[in-house]
Amino acid sequence: MLGDQFKDFMILVLLGAAAVAGAVGKPTDSLAIVAIVALNALVGFVQEFRAQKAIAALKALSGPSAAVLRDGVVASVAASDLVPGDVVLLEAGRVVPADLRLLEGAQLEVQEAALTGESAPVEKRPAALHDETLPLGDRRNMLYRGTAVSRGRGRAVVAATGMVTELGKIAALLQEEEDPKTPLQRRLAAFGQRLAAAILAICGVVFVAGLLRASTPPPCSSRR
Repeated sequence: MLGDQFKDFMILVLLGAAAVAGAVGKPTDSLAIVAIVALNALVGFVQEFRAQKAIAALKALSGPSAAVLRDGVVASVAASDLVPGDVVLLEAGRVVPADLRLLEGAQLEVQEAALTGESAPVEKRPAALHDETLPLGDRRNMLYRGTAVSRGRGRAVVAATGMVTELGKIAALLQEEEDPKTPLQRRLAAFGQRLAAAILAICGVVFVAGLLRASTPPPCSSRR
């Protein structure tokens, strides 16, 4: 996060200006530019760090738990601690913590809009399915991580957890994509590049003019 604060084109231009100022014998100007850039990076880093901590805290608070039957005893277990083969007890209002194979259910309905986009709850049945090509929405004996039980109760066995679940596969695909920039960010970046190019061009003209002025001999004064 700290390194990302120095990737902006204008920041790089300022750092270059600081280096030039130091090279031509103006350490005060150089230190002033470096201090401004460092302060800007520090503020951006602190803001992003706090945002990441807030997101992590919200994820921890919203992390689903599951009622699991282990050794004949029902225990509340964090979804991240589930393993394939665990038997999960389901009831209305609970979030499905992993991909599950339904063993038994009573009027069990699941809201799968988060995964399939289907707004109406889907009734789940434990009967085996013989068509392996069925889409997710038609697999009535499967429950998927991130969906919610809207009615009934049931018992299911964990079939997949974490990134191996259907929701995890979608998350993996999203992670492979680069974060897109908003139109405003793209326009600001383009404007910053044009502004920096104009400033560098002006500096170049002033520098060349200074060299020409320094190389021109002063006019000779005539005596009467």
